[in-house]
Amino acid sequence: MSALEDMVILDLTHLVPGDLCTMILGDLGADVIKVGAPPDVGGRGAGLGALLTGEEEKKQAAFDALNRNKRSIGLNLKSDKGREIFYQLAQTADVIVEGFRPGVVKRLGVEYEKIKELNPRIIYCSLSGYGQDGPYSGLSGHDVNYISITGALNIIGSSDRPPTVPLNLLADFAGASLHGVIGILAALVARGKTGKGQYVDIAYADGVITLLTWFISNYFARGVKFNRGETWLHGAYPYYCVYEAKDGKYISIGCVEPWFWENLCRALGKEEYIPFCISPEHFLHKPEGEKWKEISSHLKQVFLTKTRDEWFDFLVDKDVPVGKVYTFDEVFQDPQVIHRQMVLEIDHPTLGKVKHPGIAIKLSETPGKVRTLAPIFGEHTEAILCDLGYNKSQIDELRQSNIIG
Repeated sequence: MSALEDMVILDLTHLVPGDLCTMILGDLGADVIKVGAPPDVGGRGAGLGALLTGEEEKKQAAFDALNRNKRSIGLNLKSDKGREIFYQLAQTADVIVEGFRPGVVKRLGVEYEKIKELNPRIIYCSLSGYGQDGPYSGLSGHDVNYISITGALNIIGSSDRPPTVPLNLLADFAGASLHGVIGILAALVARGKTGKGQYVDIAYADGVITLLTWFISNYFARGVKFNRGETWLHGAYPYYCVYEAKDGKYISIGCVEPWFWENLCRALGKEEYIPFCISPEHFLHKPEGEKWKEISSHLKQVFLTKTRDEWFDFLVDKDVPVGKVYTFDEVFQDPQVIHRQMVLEIDHPTLGKVKHPGIAIKLSETPGKVRTLAPIFGEHTEAILCDLGYNKSQIDELRQSNIIG
């Protein structure tokens, strides 16, 4: 049994954050039906899943972890018949997830208010940059814009350089994908109590502000502004930093607690540095005083005397919080990553074993599972329509009319 077994999710998303949101739900057992526009329908992003053909498409799908545990139907929602098919699916679905700019689903005729009339128990989740209302709701944007407006980008990086763009991890994946999953699961729990569905409005930017809660709380309480590159969290202090090793690789040190810093100082034969541990002012400004410069300089030099892996083995033995800075080539060879099953090998009929990132949510009684690899575009269109009661001639007619793909 899976945690979300028998839950049907209609996935209208067309960008990676939406894919990750529904991937997590699919991993936990939900039946996720990916609804995409046929390639000839038009519109931005229409039919992206159908651009590849033949074996190339199958190979890409095999490694497409974001769309594993999903079925695919090509459906033209700009047509009356296409909408009617979607309405039929929605009547028995549990969740709908969409990631269009506010207003698009209403123009398509598949907005929450319409679906709610058909299925009062529906959980309808919208992922959008700034949310469904407010002065910015209609603006276009991407992760870098959302982390800019929430203040996150301004505090990432070094003080002597422009802000550092941290991939698209904050707004896209943590702000939208993970908050979307949380919102959907919370709404499902509420429905179990009330019998009613509800609308889940997730904004990428809102999610980033939630991620910044600890920093914002300190700002409201004491006016702390966390200038970029100047606090211990930025690596400005030697006890929480990254150092280059003898082999050109890097090692991370996280001795925030005084006792861990003491362990490091003793391991390096520098007991005189023990008093120079974390203190409250380190949350506010960069290191001041020649001693801090001396400590930082010494650590930079000493870490150049051994390789990264030699330092890791040596410091682990001394109970020092230490980590190897890995490339992807190294991540999935690590014994901890392998032990936690965060790299999966899945059988494929023609490619043999294909690797996927594992499932982070570990449930003891209803564990997640990769049941199927990602589909090619429209792979399940006919089967899904047959489940709705359509016969072959009706399906052929719909396909010829470009209603389905």
